[in-house]
Amino acid sequence: MAEIIQRDGTWAFDGATVRITPGLHRSVPLFRQTYGEIAVPLEAVSGVVYEPERKRGRLRMRLREGADPLLHATGGRLPDPADPYRLLVDIDRSGVAEYMAEEIRRALLLDQVPKDPTKTYLLAGPPVPVSVRSSDGTVSFDGLQVRIDWSDTSDRVKRATGPRIIAIDDVVGVEWLPNSGYEDGFLRFVTRETAFSKLPPEKDPYALDLWGSARRDLLTALVATAVTARLPHPSTRTGNDLAEGRPARLPAAVPPQADHHDVLLRRLRELGELHRDGVLTDEEFAMTKAAVLRGF
Repeated sequence: MAEIIQRDGTWAFDGATVRITPGLHRSVPLFRQTYGEIAVPLEAVSGVVYEPERKRGRLRMRLREGADPLLHATGGRLPDPADPYRLLVDIDRSGVAEYMAEEIRRALLLDQVPKDPTKTYLLAGPPVPVSVRSSDGTVSFDGLQVRIDWSDTSDRVKRATGPRIIAIDDVVGVEWLPNSGYEDGFLRFVTRETAFSKLPPEKDPYALDLWGSARRDLLTALVATAVTARLPHPSTRTGNDLAEGRPARLPAAVPPQADHHDVLLRRLRELGELHRDGVLTDEEFAMTKAAVLRGF
């Protein structure tokens, strides 16, 4: 068994599984500590390298495309420090890190693990229920439905519609962009009914606008991953965009064009009712209506 223990975390390899445990030091990002231990089966690994530097080196693991719902949900947008497949290594432990990398590479060769994309998720993702409070509200997922409870600072349109509850069977994709601290992010749940409507996140009742604490908002990736893990695998869907983690499109079961038109009319009626009830001002109604029409 190969093992390396660092302040940043611990990697242990028993020949079949790489067990990654985040460190408890305050320098370890909140996201990694909250995500917890990850058991990576050897068949999910594409490669591993040790990158030495002057003061500290890095162990980096690459997974096969389609093996991990976390990587699919985040689209490679996790900041480097929050990446659970990266381990900072003190220079005096570089020999142990190189040994760890060599042991994993040898096992990959002996087991003849392929490097091509997988047809199913090989990692489970976060356990449910999971709940995260963000700058725009609290998002929860219990394995059957997503619930969004808006905060007092959410847009009036969102607060007027009340808590948003989305059955997992209605979700066709998840879009996630982190709040970088310099640019807002978002977490959007794409359904069959809303797939053609691209309202801005601050107006979209199916999206959380991430504009507050970047450290806290990053935790929304937990919910994005938990939902993604319970959706059909990207290999079963139509379109390269879904397979590569870009904004979701409807799968083969998408409603025909007539239904597309019905969705547009329904969304416009909803906006009209909010306008008549005084929830939306004239300016807000015009802007939101234009965004809906552009999306369609």
